[in-house]
Parts: sequence; structure tokens; C-alpha cells
Amino acid sequence: MVRTAKQVFVNLPVKDLERSITFFKELGFEFNPQFTDKNATCMILNENTFVMLLVEEFFQTFTDKELVNANSSTEVIMALSAESREEVDEIVRQAIIAGGKPANDVMDHGFMYSWSFQDVDGHLWEVMHMGELKEDK
Repeated sequence: MVRTAKQVFVNLPVKDLERSITFFKELGFEFNPQFTDKNATCMILNENTFVMLLVEEFFQTFTDKELVNANSSTEVIMALSAESREEVDEIVRQAIIAGGKPANDVMDHGFMYSWSFQDVDGHLWEVMHMGELKEDK
């Protein structure tokens, strides 16, 4: 049996929920007000993929494990696709203007172009554009 998920919810701890909402709004993301309160918000990536931004204290109620400090440790890198190389650059530049930090330098592998940033809580976000692969004939 092959199992598929109809929706994906990624949970990320944040220090200041309003600051995180402001940051991601400046990148053009929208939020579902039905899943937003003083502890959490639901950022919409697409119709089936969401990022739950949870205040650290609330996030901690879901696990007994210690939260990592995203400014000094990494547990996950969120990767987002873009329509073009120009859109990759636009998103990362906007993230930096909105208060994020650069992560890695631009990586250009010909068929794949990517650049990354850290959000206001230090979480890593990779933005990439995949070109079409050319078949050798």
C-alpha cells in the first residue's frame, strides 16, 4: 500500500508571533484566521501545505524534547519552489529587507538555482527554481 497525505502541516516554534506574521506577510504569504490566536497561526503555502507558527511555550506542549535554538542549530530546512531565478532572488531579497538574514550564497547548478535565508527566528528557508532537464540524444 502506498500512503499519501492529503495535506501537510509543518510546525515551527517562534519567539514573537506578531513579528513572524509581519515578516512572512512581507514575503507575500497569507494566513488562515480560523487557525490564528495568541499562540499560533496557520501560514498558507498552497492549498495543501501549511506552516503552523507556534509560540515557543505553546509548541513545547506538544513534545517533551528540548527545543533547539534555530540561530545556532538546524533541525530542518524548509524548501520552497519558485517560478524563475528572478523570483528566487526577489523572495530572498525581500526576506532580508523584512528582517531575515542571508543563509547560503546563491547556488547555480545549471538545472537548479537556489538561494536561502533565515527567518526572524533563525529557521532556514531554501528558495529554488528547477529548470527543465535536457535529454541527451
